[in-house]
Amino acid sequence: MSTPDRPPSDLDSVRERLNVVTQETRFSLVQDILGHPSGLPTLKELDYVNPSRSRTTIRQHLRKLADAGIVEEVSLPEDRRRNDLPYKFYGISDAGRRFLDEHKLLRAEETLRTVYERVEKTDEIERYENAPRPDR
Repeated sequence: MSTPDRPPSDLDSVRERLNVVTQETRFSLVQDILGHPSGLPTLKELDYVNPSRSRTTIRQHLRKLADAGIVEEVSLPEDRRRNDLPYKFYGISDAGRRFLDEHKLLRAEETLRTVYERVEKTDEIERYENAPRPDR
C-alpha cells in the first residue's frame, strides 16, 4: 500500500484499479457497456438499465472508471451529429479492455450481450441504441 513515504507499487496500482472496477455500481456499469450491442451506450441507456441509480450517480461512477483508465467517453464527430440523437457515448478503453482481460473480467461478454438483447426497451431507448456511433 502506498503512503506519503512510499510510492505505490505495481501491485498497489493493480489492487486500486481492481477496487475501482469491482465496486458494485461500477462493475454493473462495466457489464452494461460490455453488453451493449455496439459497446458504446449513452448515459441515457445506462440510466435506463440501472433504474435504482440516479443519472448523477452513474455519471460520477463513469468518471471514476475513466480516471482509472477503464472507460472512455467517445463523441460522434460534429459533422455526423443530429439534433435529435445522442453524440456522447461510453466505452471500454483499449487499456481497460487489456486490464479486464488480464484479470478474467471479460469471460461473460457474450452472455452480457445476450442479456442486454432481452431487456425490454422503450421506443426512445431503441432509437438511442440504433443511433450512429463513432468509429473506434
